[in-house]
Amino acid sequence: MHKSVLLEETLEYLKVGKGSVIVDGTLGGGGHSEALCKRNPSIHLIGLDQDEDAFPRAEKRLKDAGCTYTLIHSNFRNIDTALEGAGIDKVDGILLDLGVSSFQLDSAERGFSFMRDEPLQMTMKKEVTPEDVTAYDIVNSWGEETIITILKGYGEERYAKAIARAIVKAREQGPIERTLELVDIILGAVPRVYLHGKIHPATRTFQSIRIATNDELGALEEGIRKGFEALKPGGRLVAISFHSLEDRIVKRFFQEMAKDEKGILVTKKPVIPTEEEQKENARSRSAKLRVIEKI
Repeated sequence: MHKSVLLEETLEYLKVGKGSVIVDGTLGGGGHSEALCKRNPSIHLIGLDQDEDAFPRAEKRLKDAGCTYTLIHSNFRNIDTALEGAGIDKVDGILLDLGVSSFQLDSAERGFSFMRDEPLQMTMKKEVTPEDVTAYDIVNSWGEETIITILKGYGEERYAKAIARAIVKAREQGPIERTLELVDIILGAVPRVYLHGKIHPATRTFQSIRIATNDELGALEEGIRKGFEALKPGGRLVAISFHSLEDRIVKRFFQEMAKDEKGILVTKKPVIPTEEEQKENARSRSAKLRVIEKI
């Protein structure tokens, strides 16, 4: 079961009133949305997700949660057109939970996990079009220097050069098609001492390729600006990040809005999970929650 991170804190900071229109920009398993509806049955919830698999799971939780809701198949970077299509001008609150859901990591069979043998896809979207970039494309087609840049920039991978060189060499023998093929290449490229670290040696590479595949940072930059624009005065945007690069984007944007006197920083410092939550849910450990209120 997917556990929603910083759930109580999210409910507290969103400042939901009677009849509020609230956007869950990253619907996922629907945990945050369900809790919002149960606590505030008078709200109308707008749930966005680019993964079609999210909707059956979320609807199962929302149908008896008490509020009215509209689910929209869209990346939150397109929140402006999604709201326009739903006939909504401004909203009272927005939640962006930027973590990859447990369902995607554990059940999607799209190559997110380096622990199982799956196709190298890593797209949040279930149905991939020819225009979409996949992990397969990055690993088999992108240049060595570009792969190095991705691994360093998105994963802070210290052995980026060695891993990129090994990937390029391996694909000369034939395409790299499966996750465990890529894991074997990584394990063969890094020093033996790296095999005994706190995290799996493939963690940073897989994270980097996933971020690049889905243009996650570009989507965040675009979506957070459009989301803030869609807020009513007094409305709040709550962002939960799990990666230092994501948190940096959120922090800088919130500070920019505060400096321009367009918003008030509700959280001067990020809110992090309690020790109890971190023990119960290991995936929550890197989470940081930031909140801004529109003036």
